[in-house]
Amino acid sequence: MSSHHESIIREPLITGDNITYAKITDDILVPVENMPNKAWWIGFTIASAGATLWLVAVCYTFWYGIGAWGLNKTVGWAWDITGFVWWVGIGHAGTLISAVLLLFRQNWRNSINRSAEAMTIFAVICAATYIVAHMGRPWMALYSLPLPNQYGSLWVNFNSPLIWDVFAISTYFSVSLVFWYTGLLPDIATIRDRATGLRRRIYSVMSFGWNGSVKTWQRFEAVSLVLAGVSTPLVLSVHTIVSMDFATSLEPGWHTTIFPPYFVAGAIFSGFAMVLTLLLVVRKVMGLENYITMFHIESMNKIIILTGSIVGVAYLTEFFIAWYSGSEYEQYAFINRSTGPYWWAYWTMMTCNVITPQLFWIKKIRVSIPATWVLSIIVNIGMWFERFVIIVTSLHRDYLPSSWVMFYPTWVEVSIFVGSIGVFFTLFLLFLRVLPSIAMAEVKLLLKSSSEQEKKKLLQQGQLDGAQTEFYKENLIKYDSIEKAEYVNI
Repeated sequence: MSSHHESIIREPLITGDNITYAKITDDILVPVENMPNKAWWIGFTIASAGATLWLVAVCYTFWYGIGAWGLNKTVGWAWDITGFVWWVGIGHAGTLISAVLLLFRQNWRNSINRSAEAMTIFAVICAATYIVAHMGRPWMALYSLPLPNQYGSLWVNFNSPLIWDVFAISTYFSVSLVFWYTGLLPDIATIRDRATGLRRRIYSVMSFGWNGSVKTWQRFEAVSLVLAGVSTPLVLSVHTIVSMDFATSLEPGWHTTIFPPYFVAGAIFSGFAMVLTLLLVVRKVMGLENYITMFHIESMNKIIILTGSIVGVAYLTEFFIAWYSGSEYEQYAFINRSTGPYWWAYWTMMTCNVITPQLFWIKKIRVSIPATWVLSIIVNIGMWFERFVIIVTSLHRDYLPSSWVMFYPTWVEVSIFVGSIGVFFTLFLLFLRVLPSIAMAEVKLLLKSSSEQEKKKLLQQGQLDGAQTEFYKENLIKYDSIEKAEYVNI
């Protein structure tokens, strides 16, 4: 929000020469004010095809019922709840980047928070569709809310963790949506002032009369901090409550107190991976390398190392607690995960979530765009397998060997999951077309303190001694948007 002071040897958050406030606006609004390029159309066509597949599969499910899925008497939860938990987890990074990093005054969030917040909104929408579809009678979804009895229904069972899910996710979605839209207001007003005709009228309504006065900015900052304070507990509460769907049961492999922190760490882990997957493509296709820099990418990779390590410790802790408990059923649940019929899913999870993120300890990989993008996809694949392993392998073999069964998904389940990815990318690509993907107002606050050109002026003026100058120049080697030759004679 407000300007800040920082060490002049800190790595820049904005790169490039001749960066002005007007240039920041022009660069960020290119995809909004101009016709979409070929890359956007290709991505939108593929995403729309996926969304169409999702619509066909969901309509098929509603018509024939959830018997169209591969569920059976033993495995009542499978791909559907796996996809639900996966999407809720992906939505965590947006709130973390926006709220928590704002409260801690981490200004590197300014270039990535807008897209991360949008990702949260769309991921939660995709997650909600799974819950409605799995109900079997989707027209009854309304009655999961505590409606008055004059509607002819009974109060919901507040002792059920599934109802806790409804409240947690709806609250999370509402607060995240308000937080996201509040941050958009000054940028929407900028688009309004540059637009003409019908576009100007539309953006005028969307801007809610933003006039840019001092009083308006004061209220904007105050509201942003309040929403950040409200949102921060939601980062912990939402996936904690989702984990209670499992932890409050008596099912071996589920009934454990480690699930809440374990699920939260995994959600942040997968959420940051998805942010990287999206933003690495966006920065290249839309030419935003000066605003989404290697500092942002490396910082997110460091968070992935941390949360990936926490997830790895959680996996080992689960095995230890199963052994220490002395319960043969609990012990068998984990032995079956690693050596049973679904061993391939378990070891895929371990490889993707525990082993591959440790490659980010190597600096060359941590600052490599291709390596980061590939590893971010691997992480999200691994996190989907984690949810699959927790749900399916814990259910397919219960206390009675006579009811042991294998789960095989049908084309409907696979289509719904693949289609939900199409829905997500369709919404995200439309967002890129009509709203700025980077918070212009917040990035502009960094121009006079954290931009490369301002720091270069300090170097040329001799503000640093030789050792400090060399230290600063060495940190610029990883940047792909900085001309290193310009620093040779400084």
